[in-house]
Amino acid sequence: MAKSKNRFMTVRNTIKGFIEARGISVYRFRKDIGVAQSTAYDLVNNPDRIPNADVLNKICETYRIQPGELLAWFPDQEGDAA
Repeated sequence: MAKSKNRFMTVRNTIKGFIEARGISVYRFRKDIGVAQSTAYDLVNNPDRIPNADVLNKICETYRIQPGELLAWFPDQEGDAA
C-alpha cells in the first residue's frame, strides 16, 4: 500500500496533563511563568496551541524541565489528512 503524500503530522501541547499531574492550578501556572491570563488558559485548554519560544523557555526554566515534557507528536490516522 502506497503512502499518501498529503499526510500531516500533528504536534500538540500536553500542558494540561503536565499541570494536572503536578497539582498546579492554571492560576498558579500563569503566575509562575509570568504570562497573561488568556495565554495561560489557551495553552492549557487548547492542545493545538503551541507555545512560542519565549513562553516555552519560561515554562522550562520555571519547572526545570525539557520541552519534550510539554509537546507530543501524534501521527494523523490514515485517511484523515485533507
